[in-house]
Amino acid sequence: MGNREALVEGAKACLLEKGYNRTTARDIATAAGVSLAAIGYHFGSKEALLNEAMRAALDDWGADVAKTMGAGPSGANAYERFVDTWRLSISTLSAQSVKALWATQFEVLSLGTQPELLAELSKLQGEAREGVANLFGGVDPDADPDTVQRIGSVFQALLLGVVALYLFDPEKAPTGEDIAYAITVMAERLKD
Repeated sequence: MGNREALVEGAKACLLEKGYNRTTARDIATAAGVSLAAIGYHFGSKEALLNEAMRAALDDWGADVAKTMGAGPSGANAYERFVDTWRLSISTLSAQSVKALWATQFEVLSLGTQPELLAELSKLQGEAREGVANLFGGVDPDADPDTVQRIGSVFQALLLGVVALYLFDPEKAPTGEDIAYAITVMAERLKD
């Protein structure tokens, strides 16, 4: 592994351990086993390196979720598959590294001091809507793009809310059953 790759790996480790704002260039260099000067040489700034590390960490998490979901939900009908999909998704949150990654994303969002990273995260969220619409809403990726975006946005908002609640108190966060029940009840009420 070269210095560039070592720096990204070191920065990812620091992000998960310390968060975005508390990570120093020295922390990263030490974790990577390289000199401080290597950060400037390869990335220009600590922030550019942390932004790259955040992207890489999100890619890693996406690959882990895809692996977890690889077998697919096992429910016999749409309701059971929906519950199982949420159960599997929520189960990924129990890993300390995943909780740390989500907490770091919320940190970046709340601080608003990294416009480039916020723009990149926003772009990634936009790209994720199609996958979220398919995963939770059963929407075919080839469906009307407006429908995919609208359904994906709602499930994305729900997912972000579930993650936030899980970070506050995993025991009180909604389960797949809770989410399915609430959506079913609300859908019936909206028919009136």
